[in-house]
Amino acid sequence: MKQATLQKKVEQVNEVVEQFQNNQSAIVVNCIGLTVAEVMDLRRQLYAKGTELKVIKNNVLRRAAATVGYVGLDEVLSGPSAVAFSNDAANASKVIYDFAKKNKRLGVKAGVVDGKVMNVEEFKVFATLPNKEGMLSMLLSVLQAPIRNLAYAVKSVAEQNL
Repeated sequence: MKQATLQKKVEQVNEVVEQFQNNQSAIVVNCIGLTVAEVMDLRRQLYAKGTELKVIKNNVLRRAAATVGYVGLDEVLSGPSAVAFSNDAANASKVIYDFAKKNKRLGVKAGVVDGKVMNVEEFKVFATLPNKEGMLSMLLSVLQAPIRNLAYAVKSVAEQNL
């Protein structure tokens, strides 16, 4: 192999390693069978959420995953692969999950969130969880419930005494 070609491949692996390290999540999908318009629609939706979808060769992905220490990605890296890199794992996974529900030709292969490799089933569970704001509102609702119930009880006692 020529030195220039080898250097180019090393640079590609280093770029993907940098993407893995600088982003909170990476979701590997199979876009085979999607039309150009459908892929552009998916990219547009992901871009609106701060996510970038890239088509990367499997050998480059394997080497980058091994460099970063993501064990378990090798098994899913066969056939055409695209990777969605994001700093907001919840929003990116929701966009891909919703798109895959509407369009059965998009296949989720695996995901990496905060350094943990997830299979398809784990990804589906993660994608259906509420985002950070939703979880915080649920927590606040649970914390407010006892005080709200006490206020209703005091109000009903006060109304009965009138």
